[in-house]
Parts: sequence; structure tokens; C-alpha cells
Amino acid sequence: MTAQLSVLQTLADPTRLRIVEAMRPGECAVMDIVRAVDIQQSGVSRHLRILHDAGMVQVRADGQRRLYSLRPEPFRDLDAWLQGFRTVWEGRVDRIGAELARRKAVQPQVPEDQQR
Repeated sequence: MTAQLSVLQTLADPTRLRIVEAMRPGECAVMDIVRAVDIQQSGVSRHLRILHDAGMVQVRADGQRRLYSLRPEPFRDLDAWLQGFRTVWEGRVDRIGAELARRKAVQPQVPEDQQR
């Protein structure tokens, strides 16, 4: 649970969440992220450092540029943790669907010519 808590705490910041969303398509240079999230370069770099320290992004040098990409492991771990909750949600949704179908089946049917 501590790994998931760390990921959730890191993504709780709206700016970091926007940066992660901007990086979803693939590897990005810092200036590409700056343009995507409309935040100054120093702010983006600070948030990228936090994401890197949390193990959520990786960086590689390309000459003078630094290219960042998302690491899949933290997101896979978070997805696996959430999977346990999906069964709860899906079971509830299935029960709601069954109840709605049951109610519809017991409602008296109004002939079409008598409907408004």
C-alpha cells in the first residue's frame, strides 16, 4: 500500500497530474512540457524532479536536452491495487442494473396511444 500511497500523493498535485497527462503520449523534452502545461520552465523542472524522485518518470540525455518519459511500473502497481476495488464497484453496478431491470419488468405497461 505504501507504493500506491506515494503515487497518489505525488499525483494529488494538479500541476504534476497535468504534467503526467502531457507526457502520456511518450517521451517529452522539458520545453514541450512547458508549452503543454503553460507553466514556467523552473516550475516544470521542479515538478519533474519530484516525479523522478517518486520513481514515476525517467530521464535520458540527448545532447543538451533532457527527455522525460513515464515509467510504467508505478502505474501498473496502482492499476493492480485499484483492481481490487473494481470488483466492488462492478458488483454494485451490476446489482443496480439488475434492480432497474426488475423494476421495469414489474411496472405496468402503458399502451403507446395513452402515453404523453
